[in-house]
Amino acid sequence: MPLRRMIFLAMSVTILFVQEQLLVVLANVQFTMLLIVLFSSVFTLRETLVLIFVYVIVDSLYMGAFNPFYMTPMLLAWSLVPVLHRLVLKRTTDEVKLAIFGCLYGFIYGWIFIPFVMIQTGIDRFWPYLLADLPFEIIMAVSNTVTILWLYAPLYRVLASGLEQFGMQWKRPATIRSGNKKARGLPGERI
Repeated sequence: MPLRRMIFLAMSVTILFVQEQLLVVLANVQFTMLLIVLFSSVFTLRETLVLIFVYVIVDSLYMGAFNPFYMTPMLLAWSLVPVLHRLVLKRTTDEVKLAIFGCLYGFIYGWIFIPFVMIQTGIDRFWPYLLADLPFEIIMAVSNTVTILWLYAPLYRVLASGLEQFGMQWKRPATIRSGNKKARGLPGERI
């Protein structure tokens, strides 16, 4: 892997980590989903999975939770985003589709944690735990939806132009669908 690309990935991990620490006071309000979808749009699957692995390790070390019952579901949940983005969403850059995905994923993320938390804490009743976690899942779903709708297209343009400016190759989509309009170019770009 070229040095420039590794530096871009390292900067991406840093951005992912710092934004989460800045927003840690607000439960489940973050840009993590937006950024992982964004990075999945321009980096390869392998690069995105490495980025997520490093992010989870750094986050766990910093938060003092180097605990397999916390790290494993977090790694599984965030790793599932680029896989689904490629396999199910076919690397779409349509903000509406990505926002719907982000909304649904707010719930999926919480559900991935449930078995691990139940084992770790000894909770033996599923439904009360799910109901207690539901408000936090709703907050994450709304946060994901709003941030993707508002910020995905401008951040995509900035990241894409940065990659091109430094001469790095990335798979630029030939056609972008934004709502009902079909256009060539980047999301939100006027033709």
